[in-house]
Amino acid sequence: MTDPIDPDAGRAHLDRLNAEAEKGGGEARVQKQHEAGKLTARERIALLLDPGSFVELDKFKTHRCTDFGMADQKVLGDGVVTGYGTVDGRQVFLFAQDFTVFGGSLSEAFAEKICKVMDLALDVGSPVVGLYDSGGARIQEGVAALAGYADIFLRNTLASGVVPQISVILGPCAGGAVYSPAITDFIFMVKETSYLFINGPDVIRAVGGEEVTREDLGGARVHATRSGVAHFAHDSEQESLRAVRELLSFLPASNREEPPARRSDDAPARREDLLRTIVPGDPEKPYDMHEVVRAVVDEGRFLEVADQFAPNVLVGFARLAGRSVGVVANQPAVLGGVLDGDASAKAARFVRFCDAFDVPLLTFVDVPGFMPGTAQEWGGLAKHGAKLLYAFAAATVPKVTVITRRAYGAAYAVMASKHLRSDVNLAWPTAEIAVMSPEGAVGIVARRELEAARDPVVERARLVQQYRDEYANPYRAAALGYVDEVVKPEETRPRVIRALEMLRTKRAVIPPRKHGNLPL
Repeated sequence: MTDPIDPDAGRAHLDRLNAEAEKGGGEARVQKQHEAGKLTARERIALLLDPGSFVELDKFKTHRCTDFGMADQKVLGDGVVTGYGTVDGRQVFLFAQDFTVFGGSLSEAFAEKICKVMDLALDVGSPVVGLYDSGGARIQEGVAALAGYADIFLRNTLASGVVPQISVILGPCAGGAVYSPAITDFIFMVKETSYLFINGPDVIRAVGGEEVTREDLGGARVHATRSGVAHFAHDSEQESLRAVRELLSFLPASNREEPPARRSDDAPARREDLLRTIVPGDPEKPYDMHEVVRAVVDEGRFLEVADQFAPNVLVGFARLAGRSVGVVANQPAVLGGVLDGDASAKAARFVRFCDAFDVPLLTFVDVPGFMPGTAQEWGGLAKHGAKLLYAFAAATVPKVTVITRRAYGAAYAVMASKHLRSDVNLAWPTAEIAVMSPEGAVGIVARRELEAARDPVVERARLVQQYRDEYANPYRAAALGYVDEVVKPEETRPRVIRALEMLRTKRAVIPPRKHGNLPL
């Protein structure tokens, strides 16, 4: 006869196991984590998710390694906390690497936990958020740990374009581990406490003799301003996790759903007088495109992405009549709004994301062309510019374009022109659409007249104005159907909202194929 089950003993045993799993690497290591200015995995989860919504998976899982004395070093959860919860009531899956347990090093069991939540996210159609704080692969497990990384990379790839993937770097992320966040859609970093690189300072010093700190090599600032790897860089973990919540509010749960809509008190018919005078009379004078975007979108709220990298183009999320839109805009306040390689690649990546998740695109155009110079040409400007062209042309989401001032040369075509299947193209009366600037065109086509003129300065001014009146204006493009409507600037918001409302049921037809060959 078997002994009866003692319910109280079972509950007490479960409580002990839960407490053991939740203490991570112990009080001393938790204190060390705090002294380094970092939160623990569970503290981060509590900040990210709605209170009380977290459901943990594989809480009692441990590693299976028996080499190098590891058989006696087992910690419940094995250095990563995984599960699901809600952000503003919407479901998300997540994993949080725990640096207090074996330095957050990845083992076979650790990888299996991450793969499980990613598989579930794909099955049910929910975003995945990864909180990274790890010393890398667990050396004692050898190739099993490397296989675990590869298993995660595969799932990142399969999930791309299916569910949003967000990576938050909150500590070290080095070596092969960087390739998981690199595949994801958005990367957040924290200044001074997070870093991301393939080869660390020691390797670089040994191989190339270069001296560099971890922060200068792969910190938040360098990745937000120079490499473009990080889309957001914040001063604290708390600020970064709040920003993740805000970003998620603009995104659909998966490619099977529409982007979320919320009530807005900003009237769709609102006209903004600021826009009447924002474009200077002198075409060479700059203005801030942020002001244009904020004047058009709901409540003036624009969540800019990668604001410190290639700032000559703006990308980010906003709402119009309560619905999410992706915004792409030239920035005439930086380099005159010219497109270079970095700006083209940045905008192309953003356009591809929006298209994958059915987020409509609103493009503001004020572009004098592509950046000249040997550095740009040798750096692959043709290839990078083609990425943006490809992204806009391939996108099947609703696309609305507003030309505010200059749209010259190939850059006109690339920036969501009618020829790349933009649905509705609007232009302000100040728009100049031409092969090149009126000044440049006159210098070429009227060179002999200028040489023979009694007063070349006066004659040049006359010819420039004539060229502007006859060719470089929106009405010529409108006569050809390349611009659907010339609108007063202050009427931009209602016109754009009406166009997007008309396009809500858009269904585009594309040629059958496995996939195109994006000029990577």
